[in-house]
Amino acid sequence: MRWLFLMAASAASVLAQLAPPNADGVSIGHVHLMVNDPEAQKKIWVGLFGAQVTHSGSLELLRVPGIFVVVGKARTPPVGGTDGSTVNHFGFLVPSYTGVKAKLTEAGITFTDNPAKKQVIANFPEGVRVELTEDATQTIPLKFHHFHISAVDPEKLRDWYVKTFGGRPSKRDQWVSAMFPGGELDFRKVNTAPTPTKGRSLDHIGFEIADLEPFTKKLQAEGVTFDTPYRVLPQLGGLRIAYVLDPEGTRIELTQGFMEHSHD
Repeated sequence: MRWLFLMAASAASVLAQLAPPNADGVSIGHVHLMVNDPEAQKKIWVGLFGAQVTHSGSLELLRVPGIFVVVGKARTPPVGGTDGSTVNHFGFLVPSYTGVKAKLTEAGITFTDNPAKKQVIANFPEGVRVELTEDATQTIPLKFHHFHISAVDPEKLRDWYVKTFGGRPSKRDQWVSAMFPGGELDFRKVNTAPTPTKGRSLDHIGFEIADLEPFTKKLQAEGVTFDTPYRVLPQLGGLRIAYVLDPEGTRIELTQGFMEHSHD
């Protein structure tokens, strides 16, 4: 019985935390969906995959190992899903390929199947595409793996993330990538410039920053484009935020405070 307790404790520990930051103070933080029907998304993340609900002030967070999923009500209908935007999809590891297919089928969620890789891309409501790939060694239902970014020049965009956020350059299969604590960004080549994420069902991705205010000053000095300047939000438990745009138009929220909710 002791091994069962240790395995459960280990899984709970993984579930409870974002990854510690890299040398630049950066780790994967969250993905923010802005949709017409937040409850339909929450039903999947919480009901199907066991995401844990927590809060930062009035903001509800769905906690998944390695990342938070934030689901908000869009003020105006999203202009599109993930396909065609800079963030084509985002991906997780699951313990069983056949098991996740059965879950999706039972829930009425369509998917594209890739048996050779033991992988599916699920079509969540409102055009949110989520890749689910088997890792048979995994003991938890879901663990964040990557954002998949579309770019006309993948290498140039990857280098921007490496320089700006201290990512480690790498490669996964045919895609160049930038590795961060908690996951990676993979970059796929497209011939036509993709649409920025703002206003779509996946509105932005997020990095958690250890000390956000001086970090934003550094980015300003480097000429990074800001969508929203640094500010503190008392109504969200004192969360510190700023929004920047990557060269292709991906909206990126920088936060300081989500890490505090990784252990409650």
